[in-house]
Amino acid sequence: MKIPIDPAAFAPLIAWLFKLWVRTIRFEPEGCTEFAELNKKGQPLVVALWHGEIFPVTAFGHTLTTHLVTFVSQSKDGEVIARMLERIGHTTVRGSSTRGGVRALLKAKRIMEQENRMAVFTIDGPKGPRHKAKDGVIFLAQRAGAKIVPIRAFPERRKVFEKSWDRFVLPMPFTRCPVRIGEPMAVTTEKLTEEVMARETARLEARMHELKPEQ
Repeated sequence: MKIPIDPAAFAPLIAWLFKLWVRTIRFEPEGCTEFAELNKKGQPLVVALWHGEIFPVTAFGHTLTTHLVTFVSQSKDGEVIARMLERIGHTTVRGSSTRGGVRALLKAKRIMEQENRMAVFTIDGPKGPRHKAKDGVIFLAQRAGAKIVPIRAFPERRKVFEKSWDRFVLPMPFTRCPVRIGEPMAVTTEKLTEEVMARETARLEARMHELKPEQ
């Protein structure tokens, strides 16, 4: 008799391993390092990152705060990720640009307002194209009256999964990891027409690409 095993049951173990892994990494942040303090003082913020850098950026964020609301897809893999993130203190909302997106954005906005949590957004996820920002982050920032904080992480010793669409980056334990944090970006108050949205996402992409390993 085959006994099915729910992968989400491993979330507590994954969360424990993640926290242990994070403790070994030497993060070296540069730029707007006080962004978490700005949020504590009442400034709504949305943290923007590339999907491929989700592990090192989330790891760095864990050293600062867990007072976050994070978007997770409604897939089976997403269920495992959601439970793991909740174990380390995040609030999660389920949805993506391909499924349940608007509902998730509005739920995240309510959580931001009610609990003063920063939102975390993989702006080119869940399926790419790689390093091409999608509309959701601009929509959320405008509706929540939030600024967008672009963040990138560049672990020196890493495994890059070249065959994945996002070229997922896994930092090796005990590595040095420069982190680059851009100045909070205010989004337009204009109506988000197709033209305005394209302009704002391009502006955010440019901010992301300005962040380099050594500055």
